[in-house]
Amino acid sequence: MVDSLRNYELKILKVFAPEHGFRGNSDAGEKITNSIDPKTGIPIISLYGSKKKPSKKDLENIDVIIFDIQDVGARFYTYLSSLHYVMESCAENNIELIVLDRPNPNGHYIDGPVMEKESMSFVGLHPVPIVYGMTIGEYALMINGENWLNSIEKCKLKIIELTNYDRFSKYDLPDRPSPNLPNLKSINLYPSLCFFEQTPVSVGRGTTNQFQIIGKPDWEKTSYKFKPVSMYGAKYPKFENEVCNGYNLKNEDYLLKVSLKWLILAYNNEKDKENFFRSGFHRLAGNKTLEKQIKSGLSEREIRITWQKGLKKFKELRNKYLIYN
Repeated sequence: MVDSLRNYELKILKVFAPEHGFRGNSDAGEKITNSIDPKTGIPIISLYGSKKKPSKKDLENIDVIIFDIQDVGARFYTYLSSLHYVMESCAENNIELIVLDRPNPNGHYIDGPVMEKESMSFVGLHPVPIVYGMTIGEYALMINGENWLNSIEKCKLKIIELTNYDRFSKYDLPDRPSPNLPNLKSINLYPSLCFFEQTPVSVGRGTTNQFQIIGKPDWEKTSYKFKPVSMYGAKYPKFENEVCNGYNLKNEDYLLKVSLKWLILAYNNEKDKENFFRSGFHRLAGNKTLEKQIKSGLSEREIRITWQKGLKKFKELRNKYLIYN
């Protein structure tokens, strides 16, 4: 997009970089610093780290901001939070935001517990389920329409719509949206496996099968083994240079719902159950209930029943903002 705009001789004053950086090659959680893009010489302002929101000074002399980032349709993917804070800054400074809509590779279903206020953080700012079935453009309309911005004014928002978009068709992204989502299978499994980021279980960071395998060194021997190593997108993976026993999920059926079976399996296999769930688990789950439900031995079916009231309410809300059938 930057190259295209420069070809039209439009003046780009700066680029705002979310998690993974402007070029999308930084580790998950890695601090992104302000810099100069070596290819274009354009200043890059980090929006991941201590600063999540463009300041008034950052926006001096800017007429319009273009938001062009590939989402994957999961609540804890932080590009949604970056969208929120950019919209908020635009509203506060009377700047138009143009969102270039993108297909959602997990747009074919809606599922998971709806985020509760006490669990909100940068990995979930809004009362939506884990998988919300909307494009980034539709989601921006919902943020604006539901007054979720901490601003008196709404954001001046323009959505550049997709042509012939079908949310129920499989969409294989031409480029990985972040370093550890290399293909359609990993993106499809991501909403169900991201829970493990706040547990002692590896999801394959440090391998070429990220978010397609799970395991630990101390699990009983399994037919599948893997060894995480330091690599692109995973400088310090869990269990670096240790052999993990685990499961290869690459041949699992294409998911049409958030699956809890692997999380429940891993918890039941855990020797140190007291320390299985880390302190940030509830921020990924969206509530403090899921951890208690799994600890108490509820089945996936029983847990899913408790999501239904929230999902019904969200679907009614979502319908107001849909651009595509």
